[in-house]
Amino acid sequence: MDSSSSSTTTRMFLPRNALLENPQRKKSYENLDRFIPNRSAMDMGFAHYMLTEGRKAKENPPSQSLYQKLLAEAFNMNGRRILAFKNKPPTLVDPIPLFSSSSVHSSKPVKPQRHIPQRPEMTLDAPDIVDDFYLNLLDWGNNNVLAIALGTTVYLWNASNSSISEVVTVDEEDGPVTSINWAPDGRHLAVGLDNSNVQLWDSTTNQMLRTLRGGHRLRVTSLAWNRHLLTTGGRDAKVINNDVRIREHVVESYEGHRQEVCGLKWSASGQQLASGGNDNLLFIWDRFMASSNSRRHWLHKLEDHTAAVKALSWCPFQSNLLASGGGGNDRHIKFWNTQTGTCLNSVDTGSQVCALQWSKHELELLSSHGFTENQLILWKYPSMVKMAELSGHTSPVLFMTQSPDGYTVASAAGDETLRFWNVFGNPKAAKPAPKANAEPFANVSHFR
Repeated sequence: MDSSSSSTTTRMFLPRNALLENPQRKKSYENLDRFIPNRSAMDMGFAHYMLTEGRKAKENPPSQSLYQKLLAEAFNMNGRRILAFKNKPPTLVDPIPLFSSSSVHSSKPVKPQRHIPQRPEMTLDAPDIVDDFYLNLLDWGNNNVLAIALGTTVYLWNASNSSISEVVTVDEEDGPVTSINWAPDGRHLAVGLDNSNVQLWDSTTNQMLRTLRGGHRLRVTSLAWNRHLLTTGGRDAKVINNDVRIREHVVESYEGHRQEVCGLKWSASGQQLASGGNDNLLFIWDRFMASSNSRRHWLHKLEDHTAAVKALSWCPFQSNLLASGGGGNDRHIKFWNTQTGTCLNSVDTGSQVCALQWSKHELELLSSHGFTENQLILWKYPSMVKMAELSGHTSPVLFMTQSPDGYTVASAAGDETLRFWNVFGNPKAAKPAPKANAEPFANVSHFR
């Protein structure tokens, strides 16, 4: 990469340290408790004054200012505050905690409440990110590398060493990039384009392996991997399964949407696919029904949302539990039993739901939102009590992804910033990265 490219890449991810500075840390606090000094520290001249002049003081009391001056000199205060904190004082601990009768006899340990930072851990610049609700421009792979599409270029940010690289830049007539998604092996990246094509890239060599053509007629706005299958959704309302191992890659299609498909997510088992569209529809598809050539045979057609359904997330603890979020005219998060098609709960969030992420460690759900607050909200499931609201973005938080260890969430918005939040807790001892599985791409190098 030449010097001009290098400087451009650096500008793309310039840390905004000023945004991270917490003014609260600069404040100091006074201890308001009563202070009783050591008697030996008292000035003897002041004591003599109190003994000899006490009777006169009763008849002609000294002024308040004179008294304070003498007191300050006696204790050698010299204008300093006593027991003043330079930093925020430590949290007070009750030396005699109160126990209820039930807690005294309980053998179950009480789990301490987790601290949730209200500010992002880091903020990076993301200029030229396309401010379009229907796109999917952010993904964090199993290799601990975050991919983000900025205009016609896809950049990689390695979370292990903070290095930045450019993996692909497409021609202006083919772009912008409209969707990206890492393969499960953490090596290969699918890139959907405005010209209806999908490119497959090897991130370790920065080489394009092949281009998937002919499946869509319009831009490809959503991508989802299921082993060797890459499912694509586009503005032409099509949902297509592509087998990346073979030349004739279109193997199955799902027909039901009438407008742009902006959300796609496979369940962890790979058996069910959720698709959401600008037609306000949410479909649940069965993998094996598609294999039997039942092109329009969905498992469930869910019509409860009243705006576009882009935000989709499968619960990692319950295989048939799906969360979905509606756009600006809907504002609801809905929970579904995908086996029966039953809506288990519906929560009005008060604003456009752009993205959803389940925690991998607790029954918690993180949602990102549009106007008017442009915030992230952490919910406790199933009570849906708000645990925290995270602010910082100044435009709708359109894109959200989480780290492989499940502790950090990255969010990106039209305000051209990429922010990292330690919202799901602190990582424990680092675990070795899983071995890459190259099986999905065993025979694709010769295709173009």
